[in-house]
Order: sequence, then structure tokens, then C-alpha cells
Amino acid sequence: MAGIAMQQPRLENLTLRERVYDHLRSEILDGSLAPGTELAEVALSEQLGVSRGPLREAIGRLAAEGLVTVRPRRGAVVRSLSEEEFLEFYQVREAIEAMAVKLAVPRLTPDDFEVLSALNREMDEHGARDEVEAFFKANLAFHARLVEACGNSKLQEVYRLLLDQLGRYRMRSLTLRGNLQRSVAEHAAILRAAKRGDTERAAQLMADHIRVPQRRLKRGSKGAEAK
Repeated sequence: MAGIAMQQPRLENLTLRERVYDHLRSEILDGSLAPGTELAEVALSEQLGVSRGPLREAIGRLAAEGLVTVRPRRGAVVRSLSEEEFLEFYQVREAIEAMAVKLAVPRLTPDDFEVLSALNREMDEHGARDEVEAFFKANLAFHARLVEACGNSKLQEVYRLLLDQLGRYRMRSLTLRGNLQRSVAEHAAILRAAKRGDTERAAQLMADHIRVPQRRLKRGSKGAEAK
């Protein structure tokens, strides 16, 4: 793990705590610290060049966000999601994004539609070339644009926290989604409904779109139980 670059020898404790938190959070979200990784305080304090006080406070914040599990007398680990939790997150995401679409459709501008159409074209191109990471980034930007357009800051805040949890499992999400071209077609249908001003239809299509991984996960779980 790379050390934290210190700008000056004397940093106020709050600043140091924030820097440690930001560093660990970034490592968790980008997969450098994989689910199940132990966060050993002694080793981390040496690697980062910080005392254990700011490190503990940073880990506490990460635990409050659901990114880390603190085990009494056994230290902390990067949190893993069970299948049930994964399903629950998708159920929450479905509700949030359906509501976001309802709020966003009346507010969408020609510029919004242009950006959304361009992102869906990008997904189509990346999907055809099996460029999964690039597809995921364009897909994320498409959904984020709609959430941003909804104008509800609290909904946006909850959505960001949710994506922080799910983002680490993007490959699993894409595996459950299946055919990338189907995803492109679903996005296009959402856009057509939004352009017509059909708020309810656009929201329903978004809910159906997000429900695809849920259905696949449920079928997989039932199949495993039957074996």
C-alpha cells in the first residue's frame, strides 16, 4: 500500500484524520483493499506513517458507512456483502432510481437528452467490443446524470452512499445483468419515454431495468438450494 504524502510535518489532527480516511476509502472503493482484507492497525500505522488514533477514527467512519466491519478484540476487515444484502441493496436502488426518474423527467433539458443519448451510444460501442470496464463507466454516468437531474439533494446523497457499497461489486453486477446489448436497449427505451414526457412509463422501465440482476440472483439462490 502506498504511503500518504504529507504536505508538511505539522498537520492538525482533523486534517490528518481526513487524509487517512480518504486514503483508506479510496483503496476500498477501487478494489485495492478487497472484501475480507484485514485492516491491521499496527501495520497500517507503519505503512501510512500515522499514529493509531487517527487510524482508528478513520476506520470508525468507514464502519459507519458500511465499508468496514469492526470485530471486537479481533480488529477490522473490509466488509463483504452476502447474497441477501446484495439483493437488498438492489431493491433500495430500484426504489431510489425509479423516484429519481419521476422527479427528473419534467426537468430534463435538451442538453441532458444529448448527454444521455451519447452515453448510451458509448455503452453500445463498448458492449460490442466487450470492453466491460468502459461499458460500466458509461453506464454509471448515464444513471448518475438522471439522478443529478432529479434536483433532490437528499436522494442524491443516499444514492452516492449506495453506489459506494455496490461499486466494488460491479463485475458481479454485470455478470448478473447478462447481455450488455439488452442493457443498451433498456436505456434507450427509458430515454424514449422520457422524451415523450411519460414520467410513469420511464420510471417503470427504470425499475424493470434494475430488477434484472435481482431476478437472476434469486434464480441462482433457488438453484443452489435445490442442489
